[in-house]
Amino acid sequence: MTTSSLQQAAGAPALPATPLRFILYFVAQYRWWYGAMVLLETLSASCIILIPYALGRIVKTVGASPQHSQELVQALQGPLWLFIGLCIGEVIFSRLVGGIQFRLGVRQRQNVTRTTYHYLQHHSHRYFSSNFAGALAHRISETSMGVTQTLWMLITEFWPILIILGLSVVLLAQANAGLGLFLGLWAVVFLSMSWILARRGHRYAFAAATARSATTGNVVDSVTNVANTRLFARLDYEREHLEGYLGHEKAAMTRSISYSEKVRWVQFSAAAFLKAGLLWYALVLWGNGRIGAGEFVMAVSMSLLIINEVRNLSRRFLELFEAIGNVSNGVQTLIQSHDVRDRENAADLRINAGRISFDDVGFAYEKEKPVFHHLSLEIPAGQRVGLVGFSGSGKSTFVNSLLRLHDVNSGAIRIDGQDIRDFTQASLHKQISLIPQDPGLFHRSLRENIGYGRLEATEPEIVEAAKAAHAHEFIVQMKEGYDSLVGERGVKLSGGQRQRIAIARVVLKDAPILILDEATSSLDSVTEKAIQETLDVVMKGKTVLVVAHRLSTIAHLDRILVFDKGAVIEDGSHAELLAKKGAYYRLWSRQSDGFLPETPEPIQSLAS
Repeated sequence: MTTSSLQQAAGAPALPATPLRFILYFVAQYRWWYGAMVLLETLSASCIILIPYALGRIVKTVGASPQHSQELVQALQGPLWLFIGLCIGEVIFSRLVGGIQFRLGVRQRQNVTRTTYHYLQHHSHRYFSSNFAGALAHRISETSMGVTQTLWMLITEFWPILIILGLSVVLLAQANAGLGLFLGLWAVVFLSMSWILARRGHRYAFAAATARSATTGNVVDSVTNVANTRLFARLDYEREHLEGYLGHEKAAMTRSISYSEKVRWVQFSAAAFLKAGLLWYALVLWGNGRIGAGEFVMAVSMSLLIINEVRNLSRRFLELFEAIGNVSNGVQTLIQSHDVRDRENAADLRINAGRISFDDVGFAYEKEKPVFHHLSLEIPAGQRVGLVGFSGSGKSTFVNSLLRLHDVNSGAIRIDGQDIRDFTQASLHKQISLIPQDPGLFHRSLRENIGYGRLEATEPEIVEAAKAAHAHEFIVQMKEGYDSLVGERGVKLSGGQRQRIAIARVVLKDAPILILDEATSSLDSVTEKAIQETLDVVMKGKTVLVVAHRLSTIAHLDRILVFDKGAVIEDGSHAELLAKKGAYYRLWSRQSDGFLPETPEPIQSLAS
C-alpha cells in the first residue's frame, strides 16, 4: 500500500505505508546529520584500511636500506607521519560519529514515537476496539527502536565493511592484480553466503523470539491471576503449565542457537581460508619476485583486519532483518487508512441550542447486518431523553453515531441544522460530554483527572466540581488529597469513586450536550440519590441523552425512546408509554430490581 492510496485524516502526519519509505521519511528529517555520519564513517573506515598500507610503506623503506643511517630515518618520516595521521584520524572520525549517534539516536527514537503516536490518535473507535492497547504501545516502541537500529547498523556497521573491502581490493590490486582478484572474489562469495545464511536463520530467530514472548505472556497472565491460583489451590498446576511453555521455548532456542553455531563454523572456516590463502599466495608472489616485502606485509595485515571486521557478519545481517521486521510489523499495524476523517477545510462546530436531528440515517458495521435503516428522529434543544432497549437494540450505535466514532453510511446527523461531518471531530467532542458506565481514568493525580474536563480550570473550580459530584469528601480523606494517584485506569479507587470523578470531570467541562451511559450504576442508593439531584441541576439548559438499563433513572425525563433492532418503536414520556401498554410497558413490568433483563424472553422482539 502506497502513501497515496492511504486515506489519512487531516492533521495526521503523511506517513508512508512501506517499511523502506517509512524509514526514509525519518531519515529526510535529519538528512544532513545522517550525511555527516556516512562521510565520517567513510573517512574512519578509510583510515583503518590504509594503516596496513602505511605499514607496508614503512617495511618497504626499511627493507630497501642496506644499513642503519640517518638517511633511513629521514626517508621514514613520510610513511611514519602517514601512519600516525591515520591512527589519529581513525580515533577522531569514529568519535565524531559516536557523538552524532549519541545525540541523534534519542531524538530520532522520540521523533518516530511522537509521529506514529500522532498518526495513531486519528484512528477510529473501531480500530482501537480491534487492537489491544498494550500491543499498540509495544508496536510504537518496537517501530521507533527498529528505525534507529536499522539506520545505525547500515551506517556504522555495513557501510564501513563495504568501504574496507572495496579499498582493500583496490590497494592489493595496485600491488598485484592477482591479490586484488583473490580478495575481491572472496568478498563477493563471503557477503553472498552471509546474506543467504542470515535469511535462512531469520525464521529460527523469529520462532525463538515468539516462544520467549509466549513464556513471558504466560507468566504475566499467571501472576495477574495469582489470587485465583491460590483460591483454587492451583499453584502446582500453574508451575506445570509454565513448564509446557518453557519446554517449547527451550526447543526453539536450541534450534536457533544450533543454527547460529553452524553459521559460525562456516564463517570461521571462510576467515581461516582468507588468512591462509592470502598468506600463501602472497608468499608465492614474493618468492617469484612479483611483490616486495612491503606489499607482503600489507596483504597479510589487511587479511587479519578484514577478518576482524566481518567475523560476525551473518549475525549482523540477522539483527538487521529483525530490526527491519519490527519496522515492517509496526507499519503494517499502525499505518492504516483512517476510517473517520474530517473533510478538507472542516470548520469548528459552534452549538447555540443543541437540537439533534437524525435524517434518514442508515448504518451497518457489516454490510449484510444493517443497524439503522432510514432512521429519522428529532430531539429539540434542551430536551432530556432516555434511551432504552435490550443489548444490541441500537442504543450504543445511536450515541456513537452522534459522537462520530464512526460515520453513517447514508443520511445525515445534524446539530442545530448543521451536518456534523462538515466540522472537525475535535470541535464536536468539545461540545459533547459523556459519562460512560465504566469511566476510564489516567494514572495521574485526582486533580489532573478532574481538570481534564477543562485544562485551564482553577483549583477552586476543580474543588467545586468535585463537591458537586460528591467526590470531595473521599478525596480529602486520602493521604495525598487531590494529588493522590489513582492507578492504571483508576484501579486504586472503587467503582463508585471512579464514577464520581468522571461526573466531576463532566461538570467542569459544562458542554451543551450531555450523554449519560448508566452514569450512576456503580453507586450505592444514598450516593446515587444525591448525585442524581446534582445531575438534574447539571442537565438544566442542556440537551441530554440517557442510556439506561435501570428504568427508574429515566422515568422523570421529558421523553423516552424505545429501541428494538435499530428502530425506535415507541416514543413518549414515561406516563404516556405506560398508558400505551406496549413495549415500554412490558419492559417496565419485566425489570428485576429496577434493571432490564440482559436479553428478551422467548418473545421475538419488543415490537411483538
